[in-house]
Amino acid sequence: MQFSRFIGIIKLLTGGVHCRCKIYSKGVDVMNITISGKNIEVTDGLRAAINDKLGKLERYFTPETEVIVTLSVEKERQKIEVTIPVKGSIIRSEQVSNDMYVSIDLVEEVIERQLRKYKNKIVDKHQSGGNFQKAYMENDYMENEDIQIIRTKKFDIKPMYPEDACVQMELLGHNFFVFCNAETDEVNVVYKRKGNTYGLIEPEH
Repeated sequence: MQFSRFIGIIKLLTGGVHCRCKIYSKGVDVMNITISGKNIEVTDGLRAAINDKLGKLERYFTPETEVIVTLSVEKERQKIEVTIPVKGSIIRSEQVSNDMYVSIDLVEEVIERQLRKYKNKIVDKHQSGGNFQKAYMENDYMENEDIQIIRTKKFDIKPMYPEDACVQMELLGHNFFVFCNAETDEVNVVYKRKGNTYGLIEPEH
């Protein structure tokens, strides 16, 4: 998905204030960052904290890398979502706490841990480098682990409507349910959300 489309989605969903800036480190361009806020003002302090923490990712990403940051507040839940579109995939993390500055600290740590842990998988998919620094591509991190699939389950995917899929999920006692959407004839997933609500995942074409 193109970066401009990401921005369009963010504007549609948040309706908040958007700020686009450049992260600098020692006078050198590091990454492009776009910050938006929902029910929260993006203050100079928050912007500086984001630039400082996400600037640490410069060791992994090239200067033209786009970073999309969304801050939101709902009651006492202060959430930051960070999305980094890279060639062929998306690196994403979100963290929630009762303090936005804590959430900012946590999200950078999670992204860095993802990059280290799944480095080989990322490199295999991005042989040409793409958005990643050469040093990251060549480094061998001790945290790297193979993904182990220890169980495979097969089942018939029956056509049904999303509401019926939610009922079936509840009857099975699962947190998600895979089905064929009778309206679109495509494979969809329903899943449980907080507040006794549900989510629907659909393929994008």
